[in-house]
Amino acid sequence: MKKQYEICRHEGMQSSYEDASLVLLGVPFDGTVSNRPGTRFGPAGVRQELDGLETYSPYLDKDLEDYAISDIGDLMFPWGDTPKVMSLIEKEVTGLLADDKKVMLLGGEHLISFPAVSAYVKRYPDLQVIHFDAHADLREHYLGEKLSHATVMRRIYETLTNPVLYQLGIRSGTKEEFAFAKRATHFVPFTKEGITEMVRSIKDAPVYVSIDLDVLDPSIFPGTGTPEPGGVTFQELLAGIHGLQKARIVGADVVELSPHYDASGVSNVVAAKVVRELALVMA
Repeated sequence: MKKQYEICRHEGMQSSYEDASLVLLGVPFDGTVSNRPGTRFGPAGVRQELDGLETYSPYLDKDLEDYAISDIGDLMFPWGDTPKVMSLIEKEVTGLLADDKKVMLLGGEHLISFPAVSAYVKRYPDLQVIHFDAHADLREHYLGEKLSHATVMRRIYETLTNPVLYQLGIRSGTKEEFAFAKRATHFVPFTKEGITEMVRSIKDAPVYVSIDLDVLDPSIFPGTGTPEPGGVTFQELLAGIHGLQKARIVGADVVELSPHYDASGVSNVVAAKVVRELALVMA
């Protein structure tokens, strides 16, 4: 698959596309955001801080430079046509999987997870999904639309061949969403012990991890379109990510960074560090 993008300057992600086992793909789309737009600038915000972040993780005792990782840039698409954007994302991820790459998407709004998972299900029919978020995102439709960042996990649930969806950190949603979650998805305690039990139950099944950064408390991560008080700490999120080391993670995304709502730039740094830690767990 011929790539048209320049490789990221970040020293830990300078492998060639051909050599890389893990690729990062920016998806700057925020066409269905219902509150405060701006996630289209998320990939740029992450990359800005990755350039200043150490490649070494003292938490994991691993270094990005020891792995074949390539940032292949941003996907290009037209504005104003959500179904077409979904199709283009699915086609791109399908091509990357055909080249035997693991893919991490940088959002962008959370709806980008749906076409990515759709591509992954074709490659891995027994795919399971782990979802970190403040919001359930399980609505059947939102303002009459079935494709929305508020419906993304419902669409993903419907796409999975044998639906296994774990949801962590959820603290917002409609009564109907919570009722659906209680009967259809796996709400697990957001603790290290809960993660360990979850990974044990997943066994060797392929896993896609979706991290909506608003799972973090807005006092830690204000740079997002739909902040929700009462979130987890950064250390708790790290424990959750690190607890997935024994899982067979085949793909992932990190979404919902809106840099302009945090003038300090701290949210960009937080997002970049999440990307680094998740990349090392995947690698």
